[in-house]
Amino acid sequence: MPTKSPGLDPELRTLLADMPLMSRLDPETLAQLRQIPSTPVETLLAHRRVDRREVTVPAGDGTPIPLSVLAPANPGRTTAAPCVYWMHGGGMVMGDRFSQLDIPLEWLDEFGAVVVSVDYRLAPEATGTTLVDDCHQGLLWTVEHAAELGIDPARIVVAGISAGGGLAAGLTLLARDLGTPEIAAQLLICPMLDHRNTSTSSRQHSGEPGVWTGEMNAFGWQAVLGGLAGDEIPAYVSPALADDLSGLPTTYLDTGSAEVFRDEGTDYATRLWAAGGQAELHVWAGGCHGFDALYPQARISATARRTRTDWLARILRPHSAA
Repeated sequence: MPTKSPGLDPELRTLLADMPLMSRLDPETLAQLRQIPSTPVETLLAHRRVDRREVTVPAGDGTPIPLSVLAPANPGRTTAAPCVYWMHGGGMVMGDRFSQLDIPLEWLDEFGAVVVSVDYRLAPEATGTTLVDDCHQGLLWTVEHAAELGIDPARIVVAGISAGGGLAAGLTLLARDLGTPEIAAQLLICPMLDHRNTSTSSRQHSGEPGVWTGEMNAFGWQAVLGGLAGDEIPAYVSPALADDLSGLPTTYLDTGSAEVFRDEGTDYATRLWAAGGQAELHVWAGGCHGFDALYPQARISATARRTRTDWLARILRPHSAA
């Protein structure tokens, strides 16, 4: 049984040498990690002309869910803009709506997209479908206020990284089954899709420190599942469980070859094709988990980001050259 991981990209290996890595998560370590702030949103917006709006929307149980709405400051715009509805990463247990926000802000720059980022509740304080339901309520609010926000409701892309990628997949399944809202595309970056955590790539990235290991993945899933087990686990929480992947919007999915989520991402794309869906899959050779979020300046990261943006251009500007 293979256990050796594919090697890291040489540039990433050098960069990771300066990063404190761990092999496991526990409640005490999680509490410490939650104290580390995201990059201040003001820093991300400092060189951009952006209108920022902070709102809260009620979750199904009435809990207020914060949303950040970031739109290009373009008062002369006469056409509705595309929207990227963003779900941050953090293993379902950490992060906030400003985490990894530099990624969708590049699409604000490139396409004039309105970025809406949702602060879904985190496990273990919230469990089961609570996280994806929070994301769904935020998306419904976005669609209901599309005209006010200058958004073209036919060009809403749901996107997320890691845990957020898994939530984006679950949200897209939920929207399909409920019949609302319409989603133009889903963009899944190194998505967390399968609670079973038994793939070859998961085994290859267990037993030693890493950016996100099989043991850390098990902790995150245990936190979000709570007491759910077996047939009790909905596909909206663990999208790899979905029996039917038909009727989903066009999909972009990427992972690194040297990460836990490589195989479940590849399998999800393969099953989308088998269901007659359209999907574009990239497995970046030597990429660790979240490599372009951690090191956007690395050559492999620049290539991955450019490739995603080129795909989005084909989705959002179907009748013009990318």
